[in-house]
Amino acid sequence: MIAAAPSRPCRSRRAGNRPTPVGSASAADRASRLAELRTRREALFAREIDYIPCRQFLKPDAERLATDAPEAAAQPLTRSEPQPAADSATPYIATLYQTRLLTKEEEQFYFRRMNWLKFKAATIRGRLDPRRASLRQIEQVEGLLAEAETVKAILITSNLRLVVSIAKKFIDASWAFDELVSEGNLALMRSVEKFNFALGNRFSTYATYAIQRHFYRLSHRGRQLRKRFVSGDEAFSDRAEESQVNEYCSPEQVSWLKDLFTDFLAELEPRERGIVVARFGFDGKPPRTFRELGTQLGVCKERIRQIQGRALDKLRELAAESRLEQTVGDWL
Repeated sequence: MIAAAPSRPCRSRRAGNRPTPVGSASAADRASRLAELRTRREALFAREIDYIPCRQFLKPDAERLATDAPEAAAQPLTRSEPQPAADSATPYIATLYQTRLLTKEEEQFYFRRMNWLKFKAATIRGRLDPRRASLRQIEQVEGLLAEAETVKAILITSNLRLVVSIAKKFIDASWAFDELVSEGNLALMRSVEKFNFALGNRFSTYATYAIQRHFYRLSHRGRQLRKRFVSGDEAFSDRAEESQVNEYCSPEQVSWLKDLFTDFLAELEPRERGIVVARFGFDGKPPRTFRELGTQLGVCKERIRQIQGRALDKLRELAAESRLEQTVGDWL
């Protein structure tokens, strides 16, 4: 007896009943992931990472210094404090007094940590291939930058009261108080990015100068607008004709600072003084790079960097001995 051949399943010839290829879905997912990875690569390498360089970042214990927080940092930043007078308090101002001010040690730690995180992120990114960086490597750099933004937010939040106190002195017909506070907050954010914590000064002194300078510019702009558009209003025009606000320092104070800095430079060794003058353009010429000065003096650029660092340390000591920070703070 001949066995019957096994029956084969009937295959439909209609395209709609054809089975989906097994690998097509996974191929589409793979292509989507690759496209997303390329997008994140491009965004990461196009992102600017600005930080304040510090010689401490190159030392073996740099990570410990940027990680070990002072004891005060263990306390919560938000707490209850006496509120401002009722006639001047607004809901926004009231919330500012819920955040305590940072100590000098905390301030130094947070600025060091923020800039060290950015330095580490920039260093890691500099070692990556823009076309072959893996997702894990990208996430590592992004994580460092995200943590740096968190630290930056702490520094900004703890200094918002400073903006309010300065804004109260600049209220006029051109700018409402809320607008000034908003503008001052922007100046504060920029100050956090630009503050050189390695000099050992308090951030409030630096930020006060930057915020006041921004407000002076706004006041000048407002006066120019009043002169242009309200000249027909005699009473208002009289106010528009007021002289411009003086700069932060008087001519006598500026002259005193110049003489003091000249004395500081005289305390440096000749090569140290020449490098500081050339590096910061005190001779009226464009600032020179480490490489340019190294070529001129016949040494490597790292040696120029070391000499500059030693000179700046001496200048910081001289400034501390002369109580320069306190003097300028009293002027402002």
